[in-house]
Amino acid sequence: MKFDVVVIGGGLSGLVCGIRLQEAGLRCAVVSMGQSELHYSSGSFDLLSQLPDGTPVTDPVEALDQLEEDHPYRRIGKLRFEHYAEEIPPMLYRCNILVQDALLENRYRITSQGQMKPTWLPFADFQLFNNPHQMPWKKALILNFEGFTDFYVQPITEAMLSRGVQCHTDIVALPSVEKLRQRLTELASVNVASVFEYTDQIDELVKVINPMSKDYDVVVLPAVFGLTSSASYQYLCSRMDKELCLVPTMPPSVPGLRTQRQLCERFCRLGGTLLNGDTVERAIVENHEVKGIFTVNQGEVELTATHFVLATGSFFSHGLVTEDDEVKEPIFGIDVQQKAHTGFGVKTDAQFHPMIGGQRIKNLYAIGSILPGFDPMREGCSGGVALLTAFAVSNRIINQTVES
Repeated sequence: MKFDVVVIGGGLSGLVCGIRLQEAGLRCAVVSMGQSELHYSSGSFDLLSQLPDGTPVTDPVEALDQLEEDHPYRRIGKLRFEHYAEEIPPMLYRCNILVQDALLENRYRITSQGQMKPTWLPFADFQLFNNPHQMPWKKALILNFEGFTDFYVQPITEAMLSRGVQCHTDIVALPSVEKLRQRLTELASVNVASVFEYTDQIDELVKVINPMSKDYDVVVLPAVFGLTSSASYQYLCSRMDKELCLVPTMPPSVPGLRTQRQLCERFCRLGGTLLNGDTVERAIVENHEVKGIFTVNQGEVELTATHFVLATGSFFSHGLVTEDDEVKEPIFGIDVQQKAHTGFGVKTDAQFHPMIGGQRIKNLYAIGSILPGFDPMREGCSGGVALLTAFAVSNRIINQTVES
């Protein structure tokens, strides 16, 4: 099978790269194992929350100069960094992913533990705060569903109390959720969300919680609305008497699963080929150029392309593996580098071309969390690196195609 571009990895960076290439008229395939880090998403994309030394970041653009030179953001450059950050929300809207107004500054969202975390671009489902020490309510009603253990009411309550909000907690018992609880050994967020895909079940919920909320300013619920689209959340808001504040649950994440689905749907609507549930078994590299790849499901059918993009992630998604006490990139055998404070990543040049044996592979690119030079958890930049490197590499491929 011949394509203009083959993207290996169907997470956030891989799908966004594929979508932008398809939008530009290139014929693209995405090879995806199926599950990605989006399944663990807390409902927002973080750009840069703090510097490697722990210094909090308010303005990510101003902070770029304080990052090391091999950080993906430094390689993208400040002007392109700002430009791509402005292009990301409209692209997400084209995928039916509703996000809040994007400013190039950090504000705050509530985590699953009730803490305030700096963020850049939250989904429309979630409340955004300018001050991490204050909330805009005096009294909150915090509700959970009977038998649902992935919503941590106690730490959320304690965190809100510490910010001056009076809290009352209660349990909501709905027949539809109770049926699930009796049938399943464990009630996960996805199970609960499946109930509220239907407006009649949301109406039943509203009948219960509206009378309960009459003495409160806001109703706090777990983020289990909108498994396939944001329509369930929007309908719930339209039916409620009081303001709604959703708080992320423990994984799997309903907003993350929804985002994965919407990105896949957009890619396929644009004519992209999604090889879902598949993995790359081997690659052919000759004269510092990728000639083709073979996947498990496609057998001896070779996938060839002008360009290849590696978006397989880090250890979590097996983009990097440990063999014989050595960290390796398992598909191409790309050189791996390690730094004490940023961990492992594949070696690339300034244009994100990976290196094998110290030699650049001219038609291969690496994007997302497989890259070196940053600590996604400490710096709070996982989503931002995934999105911006996808933009950087897709733009480079598009420009090369136009020039040729």
